[in-house]
Amino acid sequence: MTSRLPESPGRKPHWLKVSLGGGNHYATVKRCLHHRDLHTVCEEARCPNAGECWNSGTATVLILGDICTRGCRFCATKTGRPAPLDAGEPERVAKAIAELGLKYVVLTSVDRDDLPDGGSEPYAETIRQIRRFCPEADVEVLIPDFGGSLEALKTVLAEAPGVVAHNVEVVRRLTPSVRDRRASYEGSLAVLENTKKLAKTNGYSVPLTKSSIMLGLGETEAEVRECMEDLRRVDCDMLTLGQYLRPTRHQIAEAAYISPESFERYEALGKELGFGFVASGPLVRSSYRAAELFAKGKLAKRTEKR
Repeated sequence: MTSRLPESPGRKPHWLKVSLGGGNHYATVKRCLHHRDLHTVCEEARCPNAGECWNSGTATVLILGDICTRGCRFCATKTGRPAPLDAGEPERVAKAIAELGLKYVVLTSVDRDDLPDGGSEPYAETIRQIRRFCPEADVEVLIPDFGGSLEALKTVLAEAPGVVAHNVEVVRRLTPSVRDRRASYEGSLAVLENTKKLAKTNGYSVPLTKSSIMLGLGETEAEVRECMEDLRRVDCDMLTLGQYLRPTRHQIAEAAYISPESFERYEALGKELGFGFVASGPLVRSSYRAAELFAKGKLAKRTEKR
């Protein structure tokens, strides 16, 4: 049984109003990526921070095409039958990153349930190409669940990304209402838990793990706390929390606008629960200030081991 979602709360409060992207470096990033026929989640998901991130020289690159095999009710990414894989995409991604001089790279993708490995080998090949053209760049991957395949997850882990992120998206109760039926709350927790287990078992570099929760879809504070506790139970290192904003009229509406003060309380709670780093705010998204979270997450881990 799915949960009924409340109606839209009306006009957006002032703290959710942001300026559109612009600036010289923003234009450079956009031109470079489009010239190489690459997609970004910044554009596909209509992220409100695209201007800030692109002007700082950061972009989250969307690989495996721009058509998703799943249909989550919060997402503006196109859904349907994807085109065949583009064998030249990994090298184009790496060359674009080299051209832009990026030192921190976030790779993410649509879901590709049509592929036997869920797209894990293209992830691995893209990391290999980045290491070839940009050996000093740190790599974060924001991965799908690969249909629960441990072999697919191992394929990515073998390339030693510094961060493996996978989003639970929403609290447990709202998962059936908001996410595609092939996604599950426990399945997402399992991805994060298995990431470290498989890395240790197979002698790979153990990455930091990260997840993200969207707020404003009808969750209670108790449910958010439960979700945060569940993430810590699987040793998730870093967490982002942000306001869900309906990208178009075709997606579900916001149930509430969460105040900046509430986000501050969640940030304090996250630190209390033991996350190495928490980014919590109305406009925070899963890849927001990713390089900063990585640096602080590593510092927290080193401190923890002393």
